[in-house]
Amino acid sequence: MRPLRASMSNSARSQSILSKASAEPGISPFNLTPAEARHVQEQIPPRVIRRDHLARLRTVAGADIALEASTGFAAVILYSFPKLEEIERVWSSGELRFPYVPGLLAFREMPLLLEAFGKLRQRPDLILADAHGWAHPRRAGMACHLGLVLDVPTIGCAKSVLIGKYQMPPIARGATTPLCAGEEEIGRAVRTRSGVRPVFVSCGHRVSLPTAVRLVLDCCDGYRIPKPLREADRWVKQLRSGKR
Repeated sequence: MRPLRASMSNSARSQSILSKASAEPGISPFNLTPAEARHVQEQIPPRVIRRDHLARLRTVAGADIALEASTGFAAVILYSFPKLEEIERVWSSGELRFPYVPGLLAFREMPLLLEAFGKLRQRPDLILADAHGWAHPRRAGMACHLGLVLDVPTIGCAKSVLIGKYQMPPIARGATTPLCAGEEEIGRAVRTRSGVRPVFVSCGHRVSLPTAVRLVLDCCDGYRIPKPLREADRWVKQLRSGKR
């Protein structure tokens, strides 16, 4: 299927895709101080749905961002599910207005990601974010924040641990072990390919942890990183280097 790239002229479609962005009052402003941003994050965990609340999955979007000094590049690629055939890809770029503060990366990166999502012609049924969700010091990682703002089922799939401890999973593909903060299981270490390092899956919004693990594995095609995220990562790096 030939990829379709949306443009800023798709304002009506953008309004439709982002129509839920105001459905969660208080969590969508981004022109904040770090202290104000932490206060916003405190409002996120009670709103996150960590059970399955999904319609039939026909599409999945991979979202990633790359940075170059004070400029960010955001990429979103939409795939069919479960065949993982590309449907369309969109991107955005702009100045990063929020400082780098560990634990508050959503406020630095999400404005550009939301701009990119607003260019999609088709609303995704599921988002895979190259970020943590519930596995965050305040249980308010970018996958949770993004899922709430867009009101789309979202999964966090990160390459490294932000918080928590885990035992290395067995080497076989599909093996998992809990990622825990104290007594709470906040995510899972997931072996997506036999013998390679695990990825770290956590709830974003409207997807339970067992289902999140299964869907991440369903989106893998023989590599460590699920295809939607791997290709979004590859493309956003090309965008950063000036290749369109």
